[in-house]
Amino acid sequence: MNITKIESYHVRLPLVAPFKTSYGFLSHKAMDILVVTDELGNQGYGELVAFEQPDYTEETLETARLILANHLIPLLVQSQITHPDDVTRLFSVIRGNWMAKSSLETAIWDLYAKRHKKSLAELFSSQTDKLSVGVSIGIQKSVQDLIEVVSRYVAEGYTRIKLKIAPNQDVDFVKAVRSHFPEMLLMVDANSAYDLDSLTIFKELDTYQLSMIEQPFGYSDFLEHAELQKNIETPICLDENIRSIEDVMLGHRLGSLGAVNLKISRVGGVTQAQKIVEYCKNNGLGLWCGGMFESGVGRALNLAFASQEGFNFPGDISASTRYFKEDIINEIFELENGRLSVPRETGLGVTLNKEMLEKYGHYHVMYVK
Repeated sequence: MNITKIESYHVRLPLVAPFKTSYGFLSHKAMDILVVTDELGNQGYGELVAFEQPDYTEETLETARLILANHLIPLLVQSQITHPDDVTRLFSVIRGNWMAKSSLETAIWDLYAKRHKKSLAELFSSQTDKLSVGVSIGIQKSVQDLIEVVSRYVAEGYTRIKLKIAPNQDVDFVKAVRSHFPEMLLMVDANSAYDLDSLTIFKELDTYQLSMIEQPFGYSDFLEHAELQKNIETPICLDENIRSIEDVMLGHRLGSLGAVNLKISRVGGVTQAQKIVEYCKNNGLGLWCGGMFESGVGRALNLAFASQEGFNFPGDISASTRYFKEDIINEIFELENGRLSVPRETGLGVTLNKEMLEKYGHYHVMYVK
């Protein structure tokens, strides 16, 4: 395929409600929507999901835009691409910058599927048309507030609840939720807020039948996670640590993890993410698809990718109305009996809503042949 044009929309969507984690507070989510056009007029969509602040990872929206403009796009447009896997090899000369790479690579996957008149789910050998999904809940002001929020999402049909936790906002909150919902799939996410000195807290959390504990320690640590796993039964899930298949292999060999939160953007795109799917499947590891407050473009990608064999736990792929009152695609993903439908139209199966893009975004031409 020959790339003839690359455009982007810098979008900033207000959240339905502010979202608090152990490291920050979010009221709006900024993202870039990339539109890549080929010589036949097909268009592929990709989403740049990096946050504005370097608090989740070191990569930010601003730095990713620079890498795209100065390094990745020049590489892409000067090369002949026959398959999306070619993009990963092409970008390998640039270290890191996974989210910048993913935004272009996933757009090429969408473009490739459209050129072949297939849905993206077909390319991933999708196993299901309906996907059970969970919801992530930010830190609340009180236990009572948390119970009310969880109750609302349980009533909507979500099959798994993830609670964000932080020091002094952990055990009592989990205890209360477990008491109210004794059978619910329940997990917690610490976003690296603790260290091994907090062992007693995790031993207590270990008594509440949690499905897993996500990223309790530092974002580059494997050794202390392995030590924690020796002391508790609840599987540890790694998130921020996982940038590559090599990180998954290291965590598995050291005993640092029992599950992986796989975010396509955090590992550089679909090609690298697929290697992680195969490894987890072959080694009996828990695997689920994480979320980055994506717009409908990223949500469609996550649904298609997570519909394949190997994903064995409900991911953070919420309904369209979970985070945003208005989205930038025309399609709406609605929860039905705790599940979302996997897009089956060509490519990602979504179309951009130009009115919403104009309302919440700014248009940029990044390349024209």
